[in-house]
Amino acid sequence: MRQQRTVTGEVVDFVEGARLGAFPAEALAIAKRCVIDGLGVMLAGSTQEVGHILRAQVAESDVRSQATVFGTSPLRTGASSAALVNGTSGHALDWDDTQLATSADRIFGLLTHPTVPPLVAALAVGEPRHASGSQVLEAFLTGFEVECKIAEAIHPNHYKKGFHSSGTIGTFGAMVASAKLLGLSPDALAHALAITSSMASGIRVNFGTMTKPLHVGRAAQNGVIAAELAQRGLTGGHDGLEPPWGFFQVFSHGEGFDADRIAGKLGNPHTIVWPGVSIKPYPCGVLGHPTMDAMRRLVLTHDLAPEQVGRIRVRAGSNILNPLRYPIAHNELEAKFCPAFMVSAIVLRRKAGIHEFNDAFVQSAPVQAMMARVDRVLDPEIEAKGWEKIRSTVEVDTTDGRTLVEHADERYRGGPDLPFTRDELFEKFSDCASLVLPPEAVTHAFELVERLETLDDIGELVTALGGTKN
Repeated sequence: MRQQRTVTGEVVDFVEGARLGAFPAEALAIAKRCVIDGLGVMLAGSTQEVGHILRAQVAESDVRSQATVFGTSPLRTGASSAALVNGTSGHALDWDDTQLATSADRIFGLLTHPTVPPLVAALAVGEPRHASGSQVLEAFLTGFEVECKIAEAIHPNHYKKGFHSSGTIGTFGAMVASAKLLGLSPDALAHALAITSSMASGIRVNFGTMTKPLHVGRAAQNGVIAAELAQRGLTGGHDGLEPPWGFFQVFSHGEGFDADRIAGKLGNPHTIVWPGVSIKPYPCGVLGHPTMDAMRRLVLTHDLAPEQVGRIRVRAGSNILNPLRYPIAHNELEAKFCPAFMVSAIVLRRKAGIHEFNDAFVQSAPVQAMMARVDRVLDPEIEAKGWEKIRSTVEVDTTDGRTLVEHADERYRGGPDLPFTRDELFEKFSDCASLVLPPEAVTHAFELVERLETLDDIGELVTALGGTKN
């Protein structure tokens, strides 16, 4: 018998009662934007080496044929294996969206990349069951909400002391999305939460390597497996989230969680609406994006040529400088977490996209020379303002004796205060999806997601993304 007054019980009740019609219209609209963005970065990420390695693994090890692994050569495999590969692809370029914080003690960046785990899990579980678009959207939104509220509630030491929340907490988003489509009973849901708590993993030492996106793929895979096992009758401990032995206590290094950030807060409001979600303009760690925009404004305003740059200082708080941990990048994966590369790419190319984030450009002599001119400075005034927003300042000493200063705009592009227009969203989706799909298929897939809730069978979207009919 489950205990109704625990957080575990509240999560079970929320998941059981969630219905698409109860989500606010704004949540549905933002969800479809997140799905478009998530599918785009997944397709683009499928072209990366880490995706090829995992495709080979599941093609050889899983003889079942249920769900689609997307990419230039789509294949069918088991639902959990499809979630593994698609989830890893979705984070391979570090271009997927970011959950926003609600208070200064919840560091921007310690929360999740919320879309990919519940999205790929919903597709993997929904495709073989011919789920409708509205069922998949309902499952995605429910998983998204539970994932974000767990991330908001757990003590910040979860992330600060080494866990990668997109890998750990993303597992809950994937499990809940899967559970909705599998129709788990309340008791099975409670068991699934405990199973998920044991399967969650991912540590930050792997930032800047192929294992970081693997965290998200494993989150998606383990979430599907946890829901499937619970459906088959596998049991887990009572109250899998609560202290003393549940997820919140163990995964926070003993610090626990703030119950008032989740108890009574599921869907009240929906995190996808407030504080919202940030869709990334650059394929790298989101904590560097406002700095890159500030650098770009400075370069364009002053028509600054690379040879005019003597020294660059990136002034920021520890919430930016600690996760973006590489002083100098030696490859594309390290570049995604290297402020020196981020600003150097802008100086040299006035942009930083797929064509800049590659080993050849990162390792080139001009880039390596420019990165050597960049200093990372922990700014005490910025640090004192708190960590819930991305705050930084770029200073450039020019060769003719000037010092140019540009402050990052806290209303960064892609965030709720400065969201992408439909054209900007399509441009990013097209840049990503065109690595895999022809132009007409890119447009068709984009338009299908815009009317996702009207699809009778999610297979129609799967086919448009390059899959074959089931």
